[in-house]
Amino acid sequence: MSLTHLDDSGAARMVDVSAKAATRREATASGFIGIGPEALAAIKAQAVKKGDVIAVARIAGIMAAKRTADLIPLCHPLPIDAVTVDLTIEDGGIRASATVITTHGTGVEMEALTAVSTALLTVYDMAKAMDRGMVISDVRLLRKTGGRSGDWAAQ
Repeated sequence: MSLTHLDDSGAARMVDVSAKAATRREATASGFIGIGPEALAAIKAQAVKKGDVIAVARIAGIMAAKRTADLIPLCHPLPIDAVTVDLTIEDGGIRASATVITTHGTGVEMEALTAVSTALLTVYDMAKAMDRGMVISDVRLLRKTGGRSGDWAAQ
């Protein structure tokens, strides 16, 4: 099996996607941050001193999706057509999900994963004064559509 991000001599390279058709590609990722009850109640009540945790985390996730190529060395900078980031308060924490869409020659899985990770890190940053024991977990791709490899969904 050959690795796409290595050249014949084993050096890292960015994959050439210039011959791939520009088609609609979409990816959705999710993750969770476990939060103690007092901090979670403060977030829910919008009583965190730094501001509206959910709103700021949503914006951070959107910004991160657009900057993924600046963070992940071999990712292509992509024209992002749409990004949605949703944060939902659940028992014991907050679930983040992100969907990213592009019309390009490569997919947006990394953009969706980066959006979720950054949104969750932002929740941590904004609430850490109340709960330093928060745990980010279960960041994963849920589904992707489009491209040569076709559609995929997590089981």
